[in-house]
Amino acid sequence: MPAPRKALPEIDPQRCTGCGWCIGVCPPHVLSLQVQSATGFGSKRSTLHNAPACTGCALCAVRCPFDAIQMVKIAKPQRVTEQA
Repeated sequence: MPAPRKALPEIDPQRCTGCGWCIGVCPPHVLSLQVQSATGFGSKRSTLHNAPACTGCALCAVRCPFDAIQMVKIAKPQRVTEQA
């Protein structure tokens, strides 16, 4: 069983150039390039389109040449305890 992920990538749209390097190194293929305008034309930016499938490996953040991706810690789920 793989170790539980501890962080997810957060992409800064101001720094992302849409180069696609992060997408190329993503093993579970959870990143994609999305057009930013409603017309379907124009600049693209990287997007985390499938967060539940992300392993949190951070390869995308390491590979990004523009420091547009930061790994952000996931909050631990609260345990629910039953009171007797």
